[in-house]
Amino acid sequence: MATRKQLNILIVDDHAIVRAGLKQILADEPDMAVAGEAETARQALDLARSGRWDVVLLDIALPDRSGLETLELLKKAHPALNVLMLSMYRETQYAVRALKTGAAGYLNKQSAPAKLVDAIRQVAAGRKYISPEVAEELAREVSGERAGAPHEALSNREFQTLCLIAAGKPVSVIADELALSVKTVSMYRTRLLKKMQLKNNAELTHYAIRHGLVD
Repeated sequence: MATRKQLNILIVDDHAIVRAGLKQILADEPDMAVAGEAETARQALDLARSGRWDVVLLDIALPDRSGLETLELLKKAHPALNVLMLSMYRETQYAVRALKTGAAGYLNKQSAPAKLVDAIRQVAAGRKYISPEVAEELAREVSGERAGAPHEALSNREFQTLCLIAAGKPVSVIADELALSVKTVSMYRTRLLKKMQLKNNAELTHYAIRHGLVD
């Protein structure tokens, strides 16, 4: 019986408990080794340069950059890198955007451990990993059955700003979370309101709730 090649995995998540949980799940797999851990986007980018990774498990929310922005930077520097996005958000909320940005797959953190292992093996083999719900959403978009919603025209930064404002966070807190200046966040807010033809935060929040972008 042929032995599988051992997969070198990099975990990028700012929560130590989450990293420990992922390591524990993968410790039972003889063909997988967690060879690196990063808490921030900066650490992830440094480790990506210094090692050869078969799969990167990337959280969508990091303290210094958004996961989507980190994904963009990783794929720009290492186009062949297989990145599996992990998130607490509902799959259809961020999955299509993550896949368009270059992710090889998207998985909710509440998924069963066996699903995580299967997803890692699929993306390591060069295939995409998506749920049936996301596949259906992509099929509708490609076939033209579904008209794009206004928020889908936003950049990743604008989209994240929208979600944080809709979650009730003030601009100063958003600036801290995204490692941006208050002026820059305000600029994103102004830009996204204009693109979406909304007048204020109340309308923005109502839109986000109606489209399932926030709980």
